[in-house]
Amino acid sequence: MGKWTFITNHAIVLSYLAKHPSITARQLALEIGITERTVRTIIAELESEGYIVKAKEGRRVRYGVKAALPLRHSTQLNKEVGQLLKLLGRRAKPISKSS
Repeated sequence: MGKWTFITNHAIVLSYLAKHPSITARQLALEIGITERTVRTIIAELESEGYIVKAKEGRRVRYGVKAALPLRHSTQLNKEVGQLLKLLGRRAKPISKSS
């Protein structure tokens, strides 16, 4: 039987960024068991779609999750990212949809 999980890497990365907003891509990759390159790709996709925002703090980056945005799948458009994060045991500090 092949290895699969119920939660996508995108959801896991988003969840970790909500809980650990100053985590590095390398730390995140080691924590969840995917490559740093994959983590950076996921972060770029989440940022380009507006689900996260990045702010420089010196040489580091701090991530913010826009919890009020809807999930992307057509069957889940009535659910917010924050609801998923809550289900996964994470909480994101509120960020407005337009930030």
